Amino acid sequence: MSFADITPAIRAAAPDLRGRLLANAEMAPLTWFRVGGPAQVLFTPADEADLAHLLAGLPQEIPLTVVGLGSNLIVRDGGIPGLVIRLGGKAFGEITIEPGDRLRAGTAVPDVKLARAAADAALDGLAFYRGIPGCIGGALRMNAGAHGGETTDVLIEARGVTRAGAIVTLSHAEMGFSYRSSGADTQDIIFTSALFQGRPGDKAEIQAEMDRVTAAREAAQPIRERTGGSTFKNPPGGKAWQLIDAAGCRGLRRGGAQVSEMHCNFLINTGGATAADVEGLGEEVRRRVKEHSGYELHWEIKRIGVA
Repeated sequence: MSFADITPAIRAAAPDLRGRLLANAEMAPLTWFRVGGPAQVLFTPADEADLAHLLAGLPQEIPLTVVGLGSNLIVRDGGIPGLVIRLGGKAFGEITIEPGDRLRAGTAVPDVKLARAAADAALDGLAFYRGIPGCIGGALRMNAGAHGGETTDVLIEARGVTRAGAIVTLSHAEMGFSYRSSGADTQDIIFTSALFQGRPGDKAEIQAEMDRVTAAREAAQPIRERTGGSTFKNPPGGKAWQLIDAAGCRGLRRGGAQVSEMHCNFLINTGGATAADVEGLGEEVRRRVKEHSGYELHWEIKRIGVA
């Protein structure tokens, strides 16, 4: 399918744009599942000021969606109406070491790159990011974590642009972190950078910890498949994968989608899956777990767009 081209209206509202606007842009190649329909318009801003210029002029009636590396995302087959913003390039991809054992990173920085930069600077406390398949922007929104650490443990503040085009900085408290979520979704902010607190450490020991995280991921997760990371949040006092396994869902298929045999809290596009296959399989898993154990699994993967 294709959408009406609204790029002329966007350019008229923000005439000094320097970033790239692309109508009916394919989104499937930008997600790890490799599924889904197009974005009505995809915008890649040149820098923070360019993003602020766009948002200040963007008509309120145009829906706005932000995506990152697409590692924890299902774009539905009907695509995404309105404007999709994807941060990238040097402006949002840099990391700097600051006084006080701190690191500042753009929100397009992959989590693994932040972990490596911290290790190179002999800063401890951020090695857990080696095990998260996403970028800093997603980590802020989801309070991403792995291997005993999570974003709330290390974040000092986050900087971003509001829907009205104002540049703001949110303190740790203002982020409203909870398990695998933050209050950011209710604040209409597109994050552009974040400041993290590390602590002095031994470079070799930090690297060894990162190697352990890498080995654990490779041994337990289907990281070489078309997948979206952990599908469901762990319920209080339980493990999602154990509930899924107990409900007989390991290896369960729908179309080209399958519950991973290796780790059954992962869904896989085995080839030719649609977004409906992947999401429908997830919903079937939720139904079977509820029927078997009474637990209500909640999606960790974000699902956006129209079916």
